[in-house]
Amino acid sequence: MLKTDCRFFKGDRPCKPHKERGVKCDDCTEYNPISFKILIIKLDAIGDVLRTTTILKPLKQKYPDSYIVWCTRQNAATIFQHNSLVDEVITVEDDTFFRLQAEEFDIVINLDTSKLSSAIAADALGKEKIGFVLNKKGYVEATSAEAEHWLEMSAFDDVKKANTKSYQQIIYEILGFDLPVGNPIIQISESEKQKIVGKNFVSKIDPSKTVIGLNVGIGTKWPSKGWPIKRWKELIKKLNSGKYNLLLLGGQEEVETINHLKNEFSYVIDTGCDNSLLEFTSIVELCDLIITADTLALHIATALNKKIVALFGPTSANEIELYGKGIKLSFPEECKCFYRKYCTEDISCMEKVTPKVVLNAIGKLLDN
Repeated sequence: MLKTDCRFFKGDRPCKPHKERGVKCDDCTEYNPISFKILIIKLDAIGDVLRTTTILKPLKQKYPDSYIVWCTRQNAATIFQHNSLVDEVITVEDDTFFRLQAEEFDIVINLDTSKLSSAIAADALGKEKIGFVLNKKGYVEATSAEAEHWLEMSAFDDVKKANTKSYQQIIYEILGFDLPVGNPIIQISESEKQKIVGKNFVSKIDPSKTVIGLNVGIGTKWPSKGWPIKRWKELIKKLNSGKYNLLLLGGQEEVETINHLKNEFSYVIDTGCDNSLLEFTSIVELCDLIITADTLALHIATALNKKIVALFGPTSANEIELYGKGIKLSFPEECKCFYRKYCTEDISCMEKVTPKVVLNAIGKLLDN
C-alpha cells in the first residue's frame, strides 16, 4: 500500500529509499509518517538566511519528529543543499503560494519584519504563529512582546543603536530557546571541496604559511558597508611580509576591484569571481582567518568557525555574533549614515577604520 504520509514521499517522483534500494512502501524500514510540521519563512539577503539557520538545532531538539519546510528565495536555496535538519525548501519564485493554500502546519515561524514575509506567514495555515504577520489592513504585527522589541528596532534608529544583543540572541528569545546560541549551518560535500582543490589558484598557496582571506566584496544593497579600496591596498602592502597567503575573495560584483588589486600586487591570490555559493564556502574553509565587512562571507566564516576580523560602519556591530572567534572593528564616533545605502560624509566611518587596527586584530587572533 502506498504510504503518502511518509516524509520521503514526493508525489511526482520516486522517493530516495526506492531509488537507492528499490524498496516499496510495504517492505520499507524507513517509513516515517509526518506528524508535526513546521514552516520557517526567511527571504531576505542570503547572509540573513544563513545566520537564521542557527535556530534549526534547538528547534529539532524541541520537536525531534518534526518535518521542517523552509520558505526562501531561489538564490538562498543552495544553503540547505546538504542540511539534513531541513526536510524541504520552497521558494517564492516557484510553488510557495500554491502550496501554502493547501497545507497546514503546526507552527509557522516568520522572523522577517517585511510585509511580504509577514503576508506569507499570515496566509499560511498554522495552529501557532511565531514572529510577525500582516494584518488585514496591511500592517506588520508582532505575535509576542519579544518579537515586538525586534519590530521596534526595525522602526527606530535609537532603539537599534541601544541594542546590545546579537541577532541570534534576539531570535532565540522570540522562539523561547535557551542560550548560548548555536552556529549557522552550511555544509559542503567532498566533491565541492575537491572541485576547489583542483583549481589553479590552490597551487599558489604555500602550506607553510597562514591563509588570510581578504573579502573585498560588499554587494549592491549596502555599498556604504564596504571598506574603501585604498584601505585594502594599504593593508595588503603591510601584510606583504612573506608570512601569509593572501586570498582575494569576491563575486561577480567585485571583478573590477579584484582585477585592480591582483594587477597591483603580484603576491595576492585571485580565487575567482564565478564560484557558486558552496564553492565560495569551500574557499572560505581554506582560510585560517577572514577579513571582511558585514557581508555574506562573514556569516559563512561563522558557520565554519573561522577567525574573523569584522569591519563595521553604518550597520550594527552588536547584532553580529562571532562566537568568540573574532574581533569587531569600527570607528568610535557614531556613524551619521546609520543603515543608509550611501554615505553622505566626505570621509566615511568605514574609511576611518585604519589598516593599523586591522593588523593589531590579526596579530591578536593569530597569537591565540
